[in-house]
Amino acid sequence: MTLHEAEVLFRLVLAAILGGVVGFEREVHGRPAGIRTYLILGLGSALIMVVSLYLSAGVGDKLLPEALRVDPARIAAQAVTGIGFLGAGVILRYKDTIRGLTTAACVWVVCAIGLAVGAGFYLFSTVVTALTVFSLVGIKAMEKKLKKDWYQEMTVVSQDLPGQFNHIQDTIQKHECEVVNFGLSRDLHKKEITATFLLRVRTTHPDRWMFQEVFELPGVKLVDLN
Repeated sequence: MTLHEAEVLFRLVLAAILGGVVGFEREVHGRPAGIRTYLILGLGSALIMVVSLYLSAGVGDKLLPEALRVDPARIAAQAVTGIGFLGAGVILRYKDTIRGLTTAACVWVVCAIGLAVGAGFYLFSTVVTALTVFSLVGIKAMEKKLKKDWYQEMTVVSQDLPGQFNHIQDTIQKHECEVVNFGLSRDLHKKEITATFLLRVRTTHPDRWMFQEVFELPGVKLVDLN
């Protein structure tokens, strides 16, 4: 198989466009990897695949002996392995929250898209791009309407009033929030208590009015959401 320059250029441009399409959605949502990252990733992956095919078909059969012929799958496999380092770099952890898993998955799939375009699978790579964007936009809209478990850590600092901890807990449970875990400390010098709650509620979105109601309880000085 001989690759002409026009064909190679078309593959590189198409890979850059498809990668940029996925990157546009990530850019709009303020993710660390945006249009430029995905465009360059798709472009580089396509170039790796084109070079692999060139070494195998254009050069390997003519210049290299049988035992030293290049396997294009090996170079492509190294690209998939190496992309894991880039994907790991966009996964961020803040306390008990992990962000960036979807972005890392997109980095991985754009690498696959670029390799597919570089190999000449235009239809398959275009369909995968469309399905990827649909999963990011369409399914995300569906997820917003689904009731799911939300976890929220709340810290309350209050005056050490009789039964204050029970009042706070009753207010939380009134809003159908489940107290998964809690902690309580008392400062005898300041006559304050610090209560920490790990809350779980199944809803489309946490009820912020509950936190406001806790803050308005007599003696409450601080409500901190983590």
